[in-house]
Amino acid sequence: MGNNYVFSLQPTFTQGLLLGQLSILTLLAVILKYLFLDTAAQRVSERSSHRLRSERDASVTKDPPVSSADGEKGSERVSESTEWFNAMLQQVAETYRLKLRDDLQGPEGDEILRQRIEDFANKVRPAGSLCSLQDLIQVHSVNLGNSAPRLSNARSRLANLGQDVRQSEIEFDLEYTDTVSVSLSTAYLFNYPTVGFARLPVSVTISLSVFSCSIILTPPVPSSPAPAINISIPPSFTLDLKTTSLLGSRAKLADVPKLHELIETQLRRALIQRGTWKVVLPALSDVAEATEEVQEEISLSLQL
Repeated sequence: MGNNYVFSLQPTFTQGLLLGQLSILTLLAVILKYLFLDTAAQRVSERSSHRLRSERDASVTKDPPVSSADGEKGSERVSESTEWFNAMLQQVAETYRLKLRDDLQGPEGDEILRQRIEDFANKVRPAGSLCSLQDLIQVHSVNLGNSAPRLSNARSRLANLGQDVRQSEIEFDLEYTDTVSVSLSTAYLFNYPTVGFARLPVSVTISLSVFSCSIILTPPVPSSPAPAINISIPPSFTLDLKTTSLLGSRAKLADVPKLHELIETQLRRALIQRGTWKVVLPALSDVAEATEEVQEEISLSLQL
């Protein structure tokens, strides 16, 4: 009976044959699995399951998600777009361009615009600057552009007004890039050694490239005798101008750098002196009171 068993304590030929066949089959299975068969799908599946387990574990420790409605409200509280105000500024600029031409297009509207700018330039021209009071400015062409200032990065802050008084302010970043230009001619009169001793013709074309600054909007102060909304431009603004010039009658000097510096200095000074505008509250004060207050502030700043 013992000789009929396949396995016994003493190796036999049959046992050796079976063990050899089993080892060959095992080796063949290992070679097929790791050398010829693609196991990438299995690895991807293992990684996916591991990632899902990690995300599931992490989600347990995270705060509950905020609903989409609450998220939108929170983002609106943090910052608000100024695109609505930029669209209004564009419409305001278009309105001024049209009304300065008396709602006329073509050469007729251009002439009305040119005449108005010329009248304004002769009305506000300062004494002792580019031209003397005896000579007028003649405007040849005006281009009011087609763009408008753009505001961005609105932020609120507290300003110290002195005596422990703090006033809330809203600050914007303003940038204006356009093709605004004016071409004019005038003359500088030399009154030495005699009055009208010589006359120097000057032709200038001024084009605006970029104007950027910070705009500070201050709400009205309730205790002020003339409550108004203040809009001011700090002196630290960027003004990039392009100017071309011709000096002289017969022999002409082109693009004199000193003249360009003089023009830019005068424009900067005018912006600094007129850098504060007051919008008076209706039925509480008049424009004269607000204007007088602005002049006092300008005089004080110039003294400082």
